[in-house]
Amino acid sequence: MEPKMKTTDIPSRNTVLLSEIFYSLQGEGPWAGLPAVFVRLSGCVEPLCPWCDTGYAWSGGEETGISRILETIRSLSSRRVVITGGEPFLQWETGLEELHRILASEAYEIQYETSGKVPVPSLSDALIVCSPKHIGGAWRFEETNLGAVDVFKFVAQGGSWFERIDEFIARYGIDRERVYIMPLGATREEQIRNMEPVFTYCRKRGYRMSPRLQILAFDTRRGI
Repeated sequence: MEPKMKTTDIPSRNTVLLSEIFYSLQGEGPWAGLPAVFVRLSGCVEPLCPWCDTGYAWSGGEETGISRILETIRSLSSRRVVITGGEPFLQWETGLEELHRILASEAYEIQYETSGKVPVPSLSDALIVCSPKHIGGAWRFEETNLGAVDVFKFVAQGGSWFERIDEFIARYGIDRERVYIMPLGATREEQIRNMEPVFTYCRKRGYRMSPRLQILAFDTRRGI
């Protein structure tokens, strides 16, 4: 079955459905702690992640011209751009590809955050961070994306979560240097509670542990 997009409209080429755009520090993964402009696109695919902390980006959004987004990015003091969602690659052919082309031509560093549920283009001028989701008893990941992904980033809280991650990594032969594990939790309290088992797991397996700095610092606040 094809993934179902949780938006009612697909934007025309050279526009995207934008949820929000803001300047902050990247809170997780390989760029953790680095300043960046965040471009969050609207729209996601089913099955939806029940622990998602950005469910507001599953649908809706404002149809926004690429030129307007570029104007905002250029006005901010960062040469890094994180494009996230929702699932950003749903909009690759309707505007995102053009945004990427211009950002790359202007020598911006670009990072994408994707679930890997939809096809991901192979990009030599961007960092692709994939967070596969185990939902309803199965990993929701397009295997054809393996060659396009640079880093795999998982959330976990212990027990069966670790077992499923081990199974995924073994199935696809993913090198441990490409694996980041984050404590599950959309609140500061949940993050702190799940840190110890994730720390112990990463130490045992040789994976990198990633915090979620934005949640530790601001709890449930948005746009930071």
